[in-house]
Amino acid sequence: RNTVPILSNVLLSAEGDRLTITATDLDVEAFDVAMARIDQPGSVTAPAQTLFDVVRKLPSGADIELELQSDNERLVLRSGRSRFALPTLPASDFMTLSADAGGVEFELAAADLKRLIEKTKFAMSTEETRYYLNGIYLHIVENEDAVLLRAVATDGHRLALAEMHAPAGTEALPGMIIPRKTVNELRRLVDSYDGAVHIRASDSKITCQLGNTRLTSKLIEGNFPEYSRVIPLANERKLVIDTKAFESAVDRVSTVSTERSRSVKLSLDLGKLSVSVNHADTGHGNEEIEADYTSEAMEVGFNAKYLLELASQIEAKEAHFLLSDPASPALVLDPEDAATRYVLMPLRV
Repeated sequence: RNTVPILSNVLLSAEGDRLTITATDLDVEAFDVAMARIDQPGSVTAPAQTLFDVVRKLPSGADIELELQSDNERLVLRSGRSRFALPTLPASDFMTLSADAGGVEFELAAADLKRLIEKTKFAMSTEETRYYLNGIYLHIVENEDAVLLRAVATDGHRLALAEMHAPAGTEALPGMIIPRKTVNELRRLVDSYDGAVHIRASDSKITCQLGNTRLTSKLIEGNFPEYSRVIPLANERKLVIDTKAFESAVDRVSTVSTERSRSVKLSLDLGKLSVSVNHADTGHGNEEIEADYTSEAMEVGFNAKYLLELASQIEAKEAHFLLSDPASPALVLDPEDAATRYVLMPLRV
């Protein structure tokens, strides 16, 4: 989608016994290494998508030979009886993200980074008007007991928070907003990696090294909102509900809700919860499930999609909803994961 043609290419650099591959859109840059037998060192750029599609369709484990033809500047790819010739652009024209001097460096287990991302990324905003919400806010929080590394994401309608004990080296970590695109790429990388992720962060960039793979990204400039103000501290009405039963009920009942908000009404009473949708055009749906609720009866509405995404994050058999009134945000807790918290804004129903 770039208007600069060379940004649709990957940079291939052959030297020693390694082929290094670099791609960038000048906001995010990816770098990886493949072992190779190099007959003649050199660098060139070739169309990323075409090269990927060709290699992907070759037999698994097949050897690939790459040769740059000097007469027509074509990159010839051979494998078995297959032969392809791809257009190239000079390596000297390829642009990369410049590295920032200094910054904070620390290591984080891939499993811990995966958890921080997985527990919060669903709440990232996709609205470009509030660009500072289009990512995960990673920062250090100090309390009386410990120093924590905390990840927060919000779109203004829901908020997700996950934290862990801060690893060594993060004491001076600046609060940084990691862009949504970078978060998604990093999530894919840690999914198949089980070592330590080396992270270097400055005021404007973050670099994550996973073995030979390196991902560098610009950070979102702007101030993340004071999210702590919207986390309820005094919600006294407690609803304890079977997570899977609740998720299934919301999923079924919301089928008849075609509104943009896909709102569902939760009616709480002693020992039970009723999930319902009542729409003049699309019909009515209602399902009642058992619940542990001993406060006075109340009705509150929520976005069904948000409820389903939130329920999928709860690892415990039961989810805990802490409520105040129909117009105030709900705090949702996972009793098996005390290091996560979720906030959900209600809808008028």
